[in-house]
Amino acid sequence: MSSSKTAIWDFDGTLGHRRYGTWAECLLEVLDIQEPGHRWAFPEMFEALATGFPWNTPEDPHPHLSDPDAWWGHITSVVAEALTHLEVSDPAAVAAATRAAYTDPAAWSLYPQTLRVLDLLTAHGWTHVLLSNHVPELRVLLSALGIDTRLQAVINSANSGYEKPHPQAFCLARAAAGPAHRLVMIGDNPQADVAGARRAGIDAIWVRRDQHTDTPDLDAAARVLLTPEPVPNGQHPALHEIPPLQPTAPEALPIR
Repeated sequence: MSSSKTAIWDFDGTLGHRRYGTWAECLLEVLDIQEPGHRWAFPEMFEALATGFPWNTPEDPHPHLSDPDAWWGHITSVVAEALTHLEVSDPAAVAAATRAAYTDPAAWSLYPQTLRVLDLLTAHGWTHVLLSNHVPELRVLLSALGIDTRLQAVINSANSGYEKPHPQAFCLARAAAGPAHRLVMIGDNPQADVAGARRAGIDAIWVRRDQHTDTPDLDAAARVLLTPEPVPNGQHPALHEIPPLQPTAPEALPIR
């Protein structure tokens, strides 16, 4: 039977991250191997990849891409088109190498607080549901990171066909949570995670990351969850905003 308290977690940027960066950085890694000394840099690669991905149009469901090969076929075509515009000499070869590079478990890490915070909350009666806009291989990554056994359910847009903040993504998470009397979404994206959850009637904790290298303060999020639920004040669903984890030394905490 489900716990009466369920935390719905975002993954990328909240519980874990790709240590060397996401899509633009991944493509640059592949180019470094296939075309050593290439002229492309992050800003132009980031701009080239700004459209075409499923999460760029979350209002459009994509159940037809729920098969992993279909999903990656779409992504590969988007990447190849972007690389063609950048005049990469062999865009098809670079795009084809993206899947293996992006889903390599060795490229992914959990944030330092993640497992400790999940275990602390579990000890206080919380269960955990993951709600993520991610690649089809997300479960493989979760297993490699040792976090999969701590999750009651994993709702992944590549499988469900619904990207946050689509209302159906949150309906699926609510169903996976079961009859929880307290339901809270924790994520780093103010639109996909926070606004989407609140529109679905779910409280939200926004663990801000003002820079892509920031570390979310999961301990602070746990303190909010472990505080007795406040009496409704007419502004339900609630929103708690938490700034990034502050460095404990002159240099920022490492995330690699």
